[in-house]
Amino acid sequence: MSDKKQKIYSSEFRESSVKLAIESKSPIANTARELGINVNTLYTWIDKYSRPKEPIVKNDEHVYDEVKRLKKELVKVTQERDLLKKAAAYFAKDSQ
Repeated sequence: MSDKKQKIYSSEFRESSVKLAIESKSPIANTARELGINVNTLYTWIDKYSRPKEPIVKNDEHVYDEVKRLKKELVKVTQERDLLKKAAAYFAKDSQ
């Protein structure tokens, strides 16, 4: 194992490296080599810094409608199950 010290890069350097890698026509591996950083490090930064900074607003109304529908269906299926249990018990009594 090697005892290499991990290099610390400023966030400005990271962001500018990501911008350069994305906007450049050369492969990301070449950009990383030119900047003197590991290719995997640059890919990690690209993943981290190229995400949208604004939170995505989700509309959960359709989820609530689906939950409501499923609850109604559950009540119906439970009633059908209970009716079938009673019918099975009734017919089991008659056969004895």
